Amino acid sequence: MLFIPTLFAISLLTFFLSTNVPGDPVEQMLNSNSEIGSSAKAQAAEIAYVQKRKQLGLDLPTFYFSISDKATPKDLFEIPKKFERQNLSKLINQYGNWEEIKKYYQAVKAFDVKIGNVESDSTNADALIDIKSDVKQLLIEPDNKVISFLINNLKTNAQAASNLLYLQPEVNTIQQLYGDVQTKATPYKKYIPTIHWYGTKNQYHQWITKFMVGDFGISYQDEKPVKTVIWEAVRWTVLLSFISIFLTYLIAIPLGIVSAANKGNIKDQTISTTLFILYSLPSFWVATLLIMFFGGGDFFNLFPSFGVPQTTEGLSFFGKFANYIWHLTLPVVCYTYGGLAFISRQMRGAMVNALSQDYVRTARAKGVDEEKVLWKHAIKNSLLPIITLFANVFPLAISGSVVLELIFSIPGMGKTAYEALVARNYPVVYTVVMFSAILTLVGYLVADILYAVVDPRISYNKK
Repeated sequence: MLFIPTLFAISLLTFFLSTNVPGDPVEQMLNSNSEIGSSAKAQAAEIAYVQKRKQLGLDLPTFYFSISDKATPKDLFEIPKKFERQNLSKLINQYGNWEEIKKYYQAVKAFDVKIGNVESDSTNADALIDIKSDVKQLLIEPDNKVISFLINNLKTNAQAASNLLYLQPEVNTIQQLYGDVQTKATPYKKYIPTIHWYGTKNQYHQWITKFMVGDFGISYQDEKPVKTVIWEAVRWTVLLSFISIFLTYLIAIPLGIVSAANKGNIKDQTISTTLFILYSLPSFWVATLLIMFFGGGDFFNLFPSFGVPQTTEGLSFFGKFANYIWHLTLPVVCYTYGGLAFISRQMRGAMVNALSQDYVRTARAKGVDEEKVLWKHAIKNSLLPIITLFANVFPLAISGSVVLELIFSIPGMGKTAYEALVARNYPVVYTVVMFSAILTLVGYLVADILYAVVDPRISYNKK
């Protein structure tokens, strides 16, 4: 039952991070730029922006409700452009009179459209460029001194050419409306708290309900469904992770038991020293050495140095199996060796503790074979710390290793998440975060169940 509130809290944190990161995802998808063009082009870009914003669900309020002040309007989210919306919020915070700010903003937007229709010639080209630039800046500028400077620039440039003089009344209107913003300020409204209710038609509700049915949104990079991007990457990471996890536990647990059974002698010291040496080696360095020695570098060309198995149509089962082993041997070695020391050391410590217990001494006193004491009596209680570590394996199964996947050119989750983060492709990034959170919770549940399976004395009922 704790899954529900925990997952809800994680989803809230993930969602609000995604909505407050820098940049504008719509402009990123449309490859918008700030170049000044004709009015027709500007209007077409505006329409495309609004349509894409609606497609992504960004035209809705962020959450079921918002807590703000009386000065902030309920429908501020309807302003399409993110940076213009942020600028209006700053103006509201300064002056607190939304109606005057709204009139000023609408006048600047209307003037922006009008100057896009002005034909440029040799007499007004420079002045027109400056006017267009200043108007674009006005839409995102909250500072009083800068706004006053830009409006004065507009007046100066409108007088610079005879065929631009008809723009002077609009500039005067903008100046007058901005003066109203200052003179009719109501700053007290900023201190009156207000709750705005939006219901279920909001971004978070749309996002979480779609996530629950497997719709993770659209990738900002190529506009593919995120679930397609994730599936193409996660299968390789899961394959490598589970092979590595299986081999790590298969090798480390017996080594830990052998070390505990031979505590302090040469065998224990040899195993511990060897594993600690492996543990201290950086994975990127080992990967580079493996490629150089066995991947067609300066020595042997036994394994591919990069990539994953391509199409295996026409191969028999054993042919496909051999092809996978051939491609994945070097990455699996790099994934596996680092965990051997840690797991075996945990197993050794738990086993040494178990071997000192009374029930083990009793079994030995009864003449039970030492091998049977180790593998039947002591091992069950020794597995509890290992099960705890196993609970942390679940999220690692999909997160992957960024460094190793980049070195071996494996299109897994680590490489995909890294590329998405660099490109600010947040739907992919936050889908990985949510899955990691879910698998972490699943890991703890599985660990709790395995505790009771391994040790019958552990029970979760009320008794």
